[in-house]
Amino acid sequence: MPKKAVVDRRKCAYCGACVAVCNLNANELIETYLEIKDNCNGCGICVKTCPVGALSLLEV
Repeated sequence: MPKKAVVDRRKCAYCGACVAVCNLNANELIETYLEIKDNCNGCGICVKTCPVGALSLLEV
């Protein structure tokens, strides 16, 4: 099953770490809102990078 990153907005610190590591530019930080775009391929690097554990992978 394909996967996609999802964000728990209650945990997200909006630090931009996930944006910096995404090779597909699938994560975009807009002020205090993290958008995960449709081109996310579910590689999980952003999940591993998030310092507060706000990201997870969801089967789509």
